[in-house]
Amino acid sequence: MSSSGVDPQRVGHTAESELLARILPRFRAADAALVGPGDDAAVVRAPDGRFVVTTDLMVHGPDFRMAWSTPFELGWKAAASNLSDVAAMGARPTALVVALAATADLPVEFLEQLADGIREGCAAMAPGCGVVGGDLSVSATLTIAVTAFGDLEGREPVLRSGAHAGDVLAIAGSMGRAAEGLDLLFRHGVDADGHPDVEATARLRTEHPDLIRAQTAPHPPIGHGVIASEAGATAMMDVSDGLLLDASRLAAASGVRLDISGTALEPHGRFALRGGEDHSLLAAFPTEDAVPEGFTVIGRVLPGHGVSLDGTDLDPHGWDPYSSWSGAQG
Repeated sequence: MSSSGVDPQRVGHTAESELLARILPRFRAADAALVGPGDDAAVVRAPDGRFVVTTDLMVHGPDFRMAWSTPFELGWKAAASNLSDVAAMGARPTALVVALAATADLPVEFLEQLADGIREGCAAMAPGCGVVGGDLSVSATLTIAVTAFGDLEGREPVLRSGAHAGDVLAIAGSMGRAAEGLDLLFRHGVDADGHPDVEATARLRTEHPDLIRAQTAPHPPIGHGVIASEAGATAMMDVSDGLLLDASRLAAASGVRLDISGTALEPHGRFALRGGEDHSLLAAFPTEDAVPEGFTVIGRVLPGHGVSLDGTDLDPHGWDPYSSWSGAQG
């Protein structure tokens, strides 16, 4: 029952056309859209002649728990995780395509609030970016699939493979806060049997609002992707699987060694190094003077391979959303 005492309308009892009529008006139009939702496909401007494209899947269970996230937060996070990948290429996000597979008993209001989260996430992190199309289906497991597009605006893409020995390593955004929030949820956002619990999560939101929000609704610095590109970043990537693991990927792609400063990881320690889902931007710049405002220097690019912490080699272990998943669907 809803708070008003009236049974909510369910996805399984609602025609697709009605669902779309309730969801699509909640999105803002993308500035780059020439043809938006309603036709067989959208048409989006690409003034540069090239476009950046990425896609990301969020599945209930390994990727999120409905007991821990509101539908608005799920929409926001789905937007954030895709926008950050576009930003990591040095591009400006222009449009999203969203596909939803919902359980038949899910209230239609849930999808409306999820749409609101996507809309407000775009407005806050990538103004002008909007939803231009997508698809709806019914599934035994709630699944959110987002494809994001971006405009390079005449700049070359910033790849993982461009770092050189002598560069400095810098990051924009938080380190470890999302992982610290997730650790709290796994330890205290559960019932006596260890299943995700709404009431326990509500208490955590009161006690640790910033850390829980960092996990359920991250706010990565999307605009800093363009800033880094214009400042001459030699390499860049989104930190979604943990600083250590993603840094090892950048090091391997560039054929270099990345040495991270331990003091730069304070105060979040192990969470900053091995925790994921902050969606910060890790970049290399040719000199420290080239590092733009909003980025913090955290290390150096050296000859060699791998990642080290104050000179000590590290095993590139990082975030794995499946490793702690028992199959509980709360």
